Amino acid sequence: MKKIITVLMISSTILSVSAQGGSNNPLLKKWIGPYGGVPAFNEYNISQIKPAFDVAIKERLDEIDAIANNPKAATFENTIAQMERSGKDFKRVMTVYGIYSSNMNSPEFGPIEREMGPILASLSSKIYQNKKLFKRIEGLYNSPDKGKLSTEQQRLIWLNYTNFVKEGANLDPEAKEKVAQINSELAGYFSKFSQNLLAEENNQYVALINQGDFDGLPEGLKKAAMAQAKERNLSVLGAIGNTRSFVDPFLTFSTNRELRAKVWSMYVKRGDNDNEFDNKSTLVKTLQLRAKKAKLLGFPTFAHWNLSNKMAKTPERTMDLMMSVWEPAVAQVHKDVAAMQEIVDAEGGNFKISPWDYRYYSEKVRKEKYDLDQNVIKEYLQLEKLREGMFWVAGELFDLQFKQISNVPVYHVDVRVWEVSNKTTGKLVGLWYFDPYARKGKRSGAWMNAYRNQEKMDSAVLTIVSNNSNFIKGADNEPVLISWSDATTLFHEFGHALHGLCSNVNYPSLAGTAVARDYVEFPSQILERWLETPEVLSKFALHYKTNEPIPMALVERIEKASTFNSGFSTVETIASSLVDMKLHLAGDTLIDPTDFEHETLSQLNMPNEIVMRHRIPQFGHIFSSDGYAAGYYSYLWSDVISTDAYEAFTEGKGPYDKEVAKRLYDSVFSVGNTTDQGDAYRSFRGRDPKTDALMRSRGFDSFKVEAK
Repeated sequence: MKKIITVLMISSTILSVSAQGGSNNPLLKKWIGPYGGVPAFNEYNISQIKPAFDVAIKERLDEIDAIANNPKAATFENTIAQMERSGKDFKRVMTVYGIYSSNMNSPEFGPIEREMGPILASLSSKIYQNKKLFKRIEGLYNSPDKGKLSTEQQRLIWLNYTNFVKEGANLDPEAKEKVAQINSELAGYFSKFSQNLLAEENNQYVALINQGDFDGLPEGLKKAAMAQAKERNLSVLGAIGNTRSFVDPFLTFSTNRELRAKVWSMYVKRGDNDNEFDNKSTLVKTLQLRAKKAKLLGFPTFAHWNLSNKMAKTPERTMDLMMSVWEPAVAQVHKDVAAMQEIVDAEGGNFKISPWDYRYYSEKVRKEKYDLDQNVIKEYLQLEKLREGMFWVAGELFDLQFKQISNVPVYHVDVRVWEVSNKTTGKLVGLWYFDPYARKGKRSGAWMNAYRNQEKMDSAVLTIVSNNSNFIKGADNEPVLISWSDATTLFHEFGHALHGLCSNVNYPSLAGTAVARDYVEFPSQILERWLETPEVLSKFALHYKTNEPIPMALVERIEKASTFNSGFSTVETIASSLVDMKLHLAGDTLIDPTDFEHETLSQLNMPNEIVMRHRIPQFGHIFSSDGYAAGYYSYLWSDVISTDAYEAFTEGKGPYDKEVAKRLYDSVFSVGNTTDQGDAYRSFRGRDPKTDALMRSRGFDSFKVEAK
């Protein structure tokens, strides 16, 4: 049967508001078709977005006002449940808007995003500052009859109440107005920061002019560089694009030190080039506004405000954890650098290891110490085979099965869709969209989205989730080979998707990944562990030419080298986490980003051979939204939980222990935010997580660290 793919065409034609508003606008239509309805990507275009928002935002506010002004006494049903039912059109428009923003951010979309950011922030402020609505929620929260409700209903009341209070529902009118204005201004800066960063990534490259510039590069990277030059219409042999998927392998394998320095500089200077896309002034204004907002809300700093409803609760707890891991990680880096420097000296190199040398010489140490060549491993890591491996793991752990379908529209030819169901019962649980390849207009990195949350409130609603990556697309009929690090990220993001697909709750606001930010990375990080299991490697790590499984001798060497370079990965990540936290603990102190970064890292004794994973002017996690602001520590916090949780499997019958997997499903993956996350973890593990598992997993267990 011929595969049918429907593509969302990006049109720059601007249609009138009257033509695209109301019922005539496809974005406002209810999703129809199979699986409880799916996005009609074949009907959408950019010109419909703003008119759709004009209608959906008014409708959203009208719905909220109707709930707030209900003359009847507040009940869970007429207030909280009605809030859950409201905003359906708005959520559908937001889904498509988010896809454009992350996956297809074109020059035509940019102005819309800049305009809509403040408008959407204003909508949020109007809802959170609706006095009548909050009074109803507060009444339910304080009601002596609350205990008669289900635990999930009580949790939903708690969530609404705490969110409203955190956003200023208790403020006086003047303070509310100031907070709303700050939120609007911040939204504008978020869009500006993101678009500046995207422009730097789209526009910059390093040209490969002669054959010698390809020396040391794997064949796949050579071809990708040549394809990049062709795509950019350059009269050179190749080009290295300004994305991690190009930069990391180039820095690992290129023998040309001068070119390595040039590529490294291009990447780490994103947003920091004193040009029209420079982000320094934008982020300073963002920090100032956040500090002002925190004070209005009664907190000493933005960090204290943002952690008030997280697991960590206070910045001090996160700093204690980060510093406990930072010190052994730095010590390990010094040892690793010494080993690299020995190779440089033995080769007659008259230089000290610099950041653009680290990956290159680290790879040499890996080969020498463990007889492990990343290029050899990569020959067994085919993207599509590993995708099949992820599906297999989902089946073993959570009894899920995946079937590719072609009867739903997609927004780009690269996107494919799978139907997900329970293997035993055949019951459908959702759809999984996969958008794996890098392209112009797509933001860098990898992420998961929920297009629609699971719910059972009035009727069963299937979830729709997506995984998005930036792998370099291979030539026709050639398998895409990825690095071990990229394979780990692939499994990580799939863990987020499974968190959504396994959701089994009543109310959509509590579904799937709607948990505390410093807990949401736990399900994704624990799934990374299954990549390295012998079962996955023997079945799905198949050589791209011979289809032979990866030799067990090579698997054993991978296992022995599992903690290799953990000092580097830990230091570059925690450096970003520490700087993030210190930026937001600085309050309203006016900072110079360059000086602040340098001085903070100097005080931390940051190794000179490494830079932050995300330097301040390109730190999209914390400056393209409030999502991870004063929250990048979440990756470490969650990894403490995930490493401890995985040991529940190794203490049992192994990674595929059915009993432990069922507990993980019952207590973590299926419950969303229906219970306190600390309670959920204790239900799974029988106790709180301990940091010693993390230290063992990173090879730092020789250092004495107190559990936090």
